[in-house]
Amino acid sequence: MSYQQNAATQEKLAGGAMSGELDVFDEVFASNVVDHDPAPDQGPGPDGFKEFFSTMRTAFPDLHIEVEHEVADDDNIAIAYTLTGTHQGEFMGIAPTGNKISVRGMQIARFEDGMIVERWGSSDEVGLLSQCGVDPLG
Repeated sequence: MSYQQNAATQEKLAGGAMSGELDVFDEVFASNVVDHDPAPDQGPGPDGFKEFFSTMRTAFPDLHIEVEHEVADDDNIAIAYTLTGTHQGEFMGIAPTGNKISVRGMQIARFEDGMIVERWGSSDEVGLLSQCGVDPLG
């Protein structure tokens, strides 16, 4: 597949995550997708991603993902992004605080036939919890 096809898939993923139209993930993630860095309690496959983003959108209904930098070849897209939102719902047992959050992250996705088959990623989980009013190190 070409970069253009993979980039369209990547954009569909971001659009679904931000809009809450999570069924689009069935068109984005291969049924046997491997997430090398899943979120805590994230299940496997596309349903695991739906579950994770459903939780995120409940906690942060105004969730927004801004890609800051992208590097790609024909099979992979790596992005650096900033995730923002307002803590308006329970998140990891933390009651809503109304706090605005802004955290950075990175993701690498490997594509086959226009779908994501592998994902590696890292986000500022300590910063996220701290901005939600929790001392994650204490």
